[in-house]
Amino acid sequence: MHAKTLPDIAMMHTESLITRAKEGDQHAQGKLVQLWYKRIYNYSFKFFLDHDLAMEVSQKTFISMCRNIRALQDTGRFKSWLYTIAVNCCREEARKLKNTRAVPLDAVSDYDGENSPQWEKSQRRHENPERQYQQQELADLLQQCLMELSAEQREVVIMKEYEGLKFREIAEVLNISENTAKSRMYYGLDGLRRILEKKNITNETLSYER
Repeated sequence: MHAKTLPDIAMMHTESLITRAKEGDQHAQGKLVQLWYKRIYNYSFKFFLDHDLAMEVSQKTFISMCRNIRALQDTGRFKSWLYTIAVNCCREEARKLKNTRAVPLDAVSDYDGENSPQWEKSQRRHENPERQYQQQELADLLQQCLMELSAEQREVVIMKEYEGLKFREIAEVLNISENTAKSRMYYGLDGLRRILEKKNITNETLSYER
């Protein structure tokens, strides 16, 4: 019998929480919110580049999770189920915005300031200030470029490149085929490359020492 790895133990723990949450255990539901809040916030922020909208989407996502988790039949699909809720909440907020609006540059600096999540603040304290500035400057630039993609492409790129979802999971979240997910990813990355070229950003700029 093989010893269980930490990811295995973590997965078993998560499945146990999901089972208890489905039974109405509010403590378990709260633990699930703690475990997944960072990822849902990050996805929402990268989709909108707006802290307030990301907070709004995150709140609505987890309210919906708690209300509807009893209807989740397969606990193994919890991740894709949760991201489906988040994607739908993002789309709802995007519809409310009606017309596509330019995101003010101070939205990024605001996110990096007082509204920056605690987990990112603690990481930054230990970084070299110059490298930290370079990394943040590049991250902000990539985020601005990401906002120039279509919503469909942006959804897939964020889920694959930033959230680490598999194409199978992305297809399930978006209710599309895997081939469609891969196609959107291809055109999204190609679009990003073209946008970066227009801004005279080279591969050397993107491959600085991390």
